[in-house]
Order: sequence, then structure tokens, then C-alpha cells
Amino acid sequence: MGKTILITGGAGFIGSHVVRWFVNHYPQYQILNLDLLTYAGNLENLTDVEHLPNYRFIKGDITDEHLIESLFAEYSIDAVIHLAAESHVDRSIMDPLAFVRTNVLGTAVLLNACRQHWNADPEKHLFYQVSTDEVYGSLGPTGYFSEHSKYDPRSPYAASKAGADHLVRAYFHTYQLPVVISNCSNNYGPYQFPEKLIPLVIRNIQQNKPIPVYGKGENVRDWLWVEDHVRAIDLIFHHGKRGETYTIGGNNEWKNIDLVKFICRLMDEKLGRAPGSSERLITFVKDRAGHDQRYAIDASRIRRELGWEPSVSFEEGISRTIDWYLSHQQWLEHVTSGTYQQYYEQQYVIREHTRS
Repeated sequence: MGKTILITGGAGFIGSHVVRWFVNHYPQYQILNLDLLTYAGNLENLTDVEHLPNYRFIKGDITDEHLIESLFAEYSIDAVIHLAAESHVDRSIMDPLAFVRTNVLGTAVLLNACRQHWNADPEKHLFYQVSTDEVYGSLGPTGYFSEHSKYDPRSPYAASKAGADHLVRAYFHTYQLPVVISNCSNNYGPYQFPEKLIPLVIRNIQQNKPIPVYGKGENVRDWLWVEDHVRAIDLIFHHGKRGETYTIGGNNEWKNIDLVKFICRLMDEKLGRAPGSSERLITFVKDRAGHDQRYAIDASRIRRELGWEPSVSFEEGISRTIDWYLSHQQWLEHVTSGTYQQYYEQQYVIREHTRS
């Protein structure tokens, strides 16, 4: 049965992978991609699906109540997969209000539109909040975050995502809105904006630039191949229990410094450089304010209930990621130069003008 699904933030890193997956795997669904195209939104991530009949891109702000209302009225939206968010911790420290506006207010605007247009039929409708493990705060040397972990956000970014999660649950309990939430660990893979750790390291090694590592590099993260995350989102969207939360992780913890050194070794091999060449680029810098020590996810619930397992080992995933960045130099140059932001005007505005 066909549905119209609104995917917010679908031009971003994870969002573009979700859009591509749903467009290609569910041709019976009409996929609407709503993205404001801020610095992290890149329509060049989706050139392979932009021509398909079940895909449509809409440029817009999730905090724009009039726009959101008009989209629900025009397209009779059945479900929302909500990924649109300001997401970089360092940027949230510099400009917290921007994160509150987009991540909290934007989520509230979307929820309110769902409440007004849906009949709360849990079989037909769903609001899916894609969130982060950072809402849980920081772990010590042992233990894992799970669906039962208490919220303890430490950065403005994490706090804004926590606020959004709480709003989603409030709409479920107050209005019986059919919702589901997932909290995932750090994603990696193709199309990730180069300010993030893994593509930043790859890019700086290519250019023989210093590789900045916070503090002593002792912070630990659980890394998840982005396409494994997308498969989990698919399963939760179609089979997750309404009103519930699922934590998604790669069972793949690495200290930042060990991760960086691993990438350095692979890059030396792939670029034909002498062993140890890239490691000499590592530069320790002042630690980030409020830097969480360790994240790790217990993903046993989604394994047990929905049969999800990570399919790509970290070693294979990192190798694939490096290969992708090395073979997509034009994409990387467009992102680092800013020319990717002209793609909307060059392609979509012209196309819309031609249609009219």
C-alpha cells in the first residue's frame, strides 16, 4: 500500500542515505525530502535518485509553520521520518540558540501538524524521531546506554535533541500520536560533511595538513556504518512498537586516538606512502568544552525484537569510506569550496521554472 512519507533533513549525511534507501526499496511510497539546505545539506548527495518519479525535493525550514501546514494539506502526508537537525557539538557551543530553534521548535511544529492532520491511526501514521546517544550524557569505563538510560545531556546540541525527544513522547502520551524514537551511536561512511572526525582525518592526510585531536584522544565512541543504521531505521519504521525507543549501535568502540592512527595506517597503504608518514600529522589540541568521555550502545533490543545486526565490520567500513572519499574528489572539492550550495539554484530552481 502506497504512503506519502516526509523525510526531513534528507539532504544531509544520514538523511540522504535514508532517502536513497526508501526511494529505491519502496517505489510504491512517495518520498518528500524537506531540507533547508544549510551548510550540511547537499543535494549532490542525491543526484542518483533526483530523477525518480517517487521522489520530490522541497526546500524549506521545519520551523516555518505555514510551510509545514501547507505540505500536510497538499500531500496528505502519512508518516514523518524526522532527521532535520543542527548536529555539530562545536557549533552548538558557539551558537546554542540556533540549535534550540531548529531541534526543539522545529520538532514541535512538525508534531503539531501531525496532530492536526492525522486521526492517530497507529497502522496508517507514524512520527519517527531519529535521535542520538548524546542525550544520555557520558559513560565511565564500563556500561552501556540502553532504552532505559536516564537523559543527562552535556552540550547544547545534546540538550536540544533531548528536548525534542521529550516532546515526541509528550505528544504520544497526551494526544496518542503514533510515534517511535531511535537513539544511535556515531555514524560514518560516504557523504559525511568533512568537519566530522573521520572525513576530516582523511582529507587532512590527503593534503598533508595537521590532524587535530582533542585532549589526549582518550575519548571513546561507538561507530556505526551509516547503511547499517538505515537498515535499522527501515525495520523500526515498519515494525517498531508505537511509543517505544530503540537504541542502535555498532558494538564497535574506539578511542579517538586509536581510530585516527588506524586511518593513518590505511591511508599510508592506499596512497603508497611510507609507514608512519600520516601519523606524524597528528596534533593534539585543547579539549572541547564538556567533552563526553565515552559513548557505547546496548543494541540488544533491536536485535532481539527486529532481527537487526550490523553487517559491516569497522575495518571494512573504514576501508570503504576511505576509498569513497579518494574516488569522489569532485564532491569533496565542491563541499570544501562551497560550490555545492549552488546546486539547488542550478538544477532545481531551473527545473521548477521549466515545469511552470
